[in-house]
Amino acid sequence: MERTPPLRRIVLAIGLPGSGKSTYFARKGITPLSSDLVRQLLFDDPADQRLPGAVFGILRYLLTARLAGGARVTYVDATNLTRRDRRHFFKIAERFGCAVDALYFDVPVEVCLARNGRRARRVPVEVIERMTRRLQPPTAQEGFRRIVVVASARGKARGGKTRDGVS
Repeated sequence: MERTPPLRRIVLAIGLPGSGKSTYFARKGITPLSSDLVRQLLFDDPADQRLPGAVFGILRYLLTARLAGGARVTYVDATNLTRRDRRHFFKIAERFGCAVDALYFDVPVEVCLARNGRRARRVPVEVIERMTRRLQPPTAQEGFRRIVVVASARGKARGGKTRDGVS
């Protein structure tokens, strides 16, 4: 009997600054590819917003290298706010025969702003407000195999609810 190899997949975190993406990964013991880590490596500051094209080009390069090396699952920690931001990851997934799943941090902007205010490294309020207007929730039509919603009404994340019913 022939076994089907396990599905290779890319898992994109999607959410505003302060929505809990990095905390979620840390609590799960997951080391994701991270735009903040790339900024830390390039500029010695994870908040430095210079050269976004270079930062995300490097992030996509690292993803490609992981997949070429045989990684089964790769997590990507960035805001990934718009379909346009996410389309590059779908192209890479197609090249490597991967599914793309979403971890959507559906957290009220008020909670994100409160968390941001408690951080040592704060994102300016006007930047978070601008990002809120740009946020496009992920959809199955976009190409996601699975969308897991990590929601927070009072600032405490709970996860596991899927939008498409796939477990």
